[in-house]
Amino acid sequence: EENDAVTLAGSVSFENAGVLDITIDENYSGKRTSKAVEEPAGNYPMVLIGQVTPPIYGSITSLTAAHVFVEDDFAYVAYNTAGDEYAGAIDIVDVTDPNNPQLTSRVVYTNADINSLQFKNGFIYAVGGLDATASFTAASNSFITKIPVFGGVMDADAGVLYGFQPGDNATDIVIDRNEAFVTSGKDGSVTIYDTKDLEVKKEESYLDLRSLAFFDNRIALLDASMGIRVLDDNLNLKDEIAIDSDFGLNTKRTIDFVGDKIIVAEGAKGAGVYSYDSGTLLQYIPIIIDPLNPPIGDVVNNAVAINKEMVLMANGGAGLSVSDDTGDLTKPYGVIQLNGSINFVQTRGDYAFAASGQEGLQIIKLNRLSLSLAAQCSSLVEYEGSGKLVINEGDDIAFSGAKAFNSIKVEGQLLMCGTWTVSNDVDIKEGGILEMSGSLTVGRNRRQKKIQVEPGATLRIEGNLTIYGDLELKEGATIEFIGNDSVVNIFGEVDIEDGVTIVGDFVDVKNKF
Repeated sequence: EENDAVTLAGSVSFENAGVLDITIDENYSGKRTSKAVEEPAGNYPMVLIGQVTPPIYGSITSLTAAHVFVEDDFAYVAYNTAGDEYAGAIDIVDVTDPNNPQLTSRVVYTNADINSLQFKNGFIYAVGGLDATASFTAASNSFITKIPVFGGVMDADAGVLYGFQPGDNATDIVIDRNEAFVTSGKDGSVTIYDTKDLEVKKEESYLDLRSLAFFDNRIALLDASMGIRVLDDNLNLKDEIAIDSDFGLNTKRTIDFVGDKIIVAEGAKGAGVYSYDSGTLLQYIPIIIDPLNPPIGDVVNNAVAINKEMVLMANGGAGLSVSDDTGDLTKPYGVIQLNGSINFVQTRGDYAFAASGQEGLQIIKLNRLSLSLAAQCSSLVEYEGSGKLVINEGDDIAFSGAKAFNSIKVEGQLLMCGTWTVSNDVDIKEGGILEMSGSLTVGRNRRQKKIQVEPGATLRIEGNLTIYGDLELKEGATIEFIGNDSVVNIFGEVDIEDGVTIVGDFVDVKNKF
């Protein structure tokens, strides 16, 4: 158990932070580019905020982030070990300020995998597997544990409870009121525990359960031996949906409800979308392959997360993909440039949390266009055009939206209302004016870029400005902050020449001004 803030801080990394490129899949997106046609601006201006690397403890050096559960101001991360060995860990990450995540508590298990977890009413409930033959207390390999948590810190001294059930490995958990529902894999069960003392209340045997989900007093089980089993909350079988897919051996696969649909992670096939009412297969969402970064490891869909019309797929060695949910069908868009083998993903608000194997937990800002900002800018046309934005001298352009740009050069006047990322430099030429209301992020930590405001030019900010690189304010330049809530986070340096005008109130996150 490790709760020392200084020690834990070393596991939080911003090395790869910054604007995330997305390789657009032309086979599915319908977008075509050529040397004669400018590449269009991207639809998803995402930013990698930072990551928490897996723990290293003695000979345990290959832990992989397998699952993440986010509630209120904390993310709870489960780690396990691939193969026959058992070793795992649990992290608690304070994401009160998602731009500055803090690892507050960590527990390493030298003899147990942690495969899934949930937080409820001051306790972490975690499930996993161990070698019962090497334990004096374990009744079987599959277990659940209940750990007290105080202010984001696990306290084993306050009393840790364990419960056991059949199966080689406990795979998933859902807490419903005062009951914990747990699935276990080969020759396992779905078991209901009393959350107070982890006493078994009810149990039903199944061949190979991987995951479960709740909806409308129904429980959906993903049984790798046949497909979907729908139970009531007393574990009585109500319906079945057969799925002809290879779910693999001892692999993570998830199931979830989205409205009247059930989404199943089906490994190499991608994600299957089924009608809850009829059991009909509605669609397979395929796994997109990034041609610029060939997959390392298994190309399998492990989990799916939905954020409004955005569908994120954790595709193992093929990474994290994003698709557009159009209502009737989901249309693949592209692959997000993240490192690691993506085992699980969860979204909360404007953020996504990816359990990324040996890359640990990666925190992504989605930069969705806020409703309040959309209303404020409702009179502006949404931007559609080149990813290399150029505003020529004499032009006065204004638009809204949420886009990912390659670069921006302003010689005239530009008003941007929305959320924007820029992979390369932003250059405001002499006499040019760039006004931004919303959020603007430039560069990334490992490939730093800059905003340059040339003599007589103006940069006007209302909202959040993040630069993974430098801000250069040339002689006679002006930077102006509107309102009282603007935030500036600069990872490089601020170069202020003579005669620069700085106007307005703002929060300087890294004290660079």
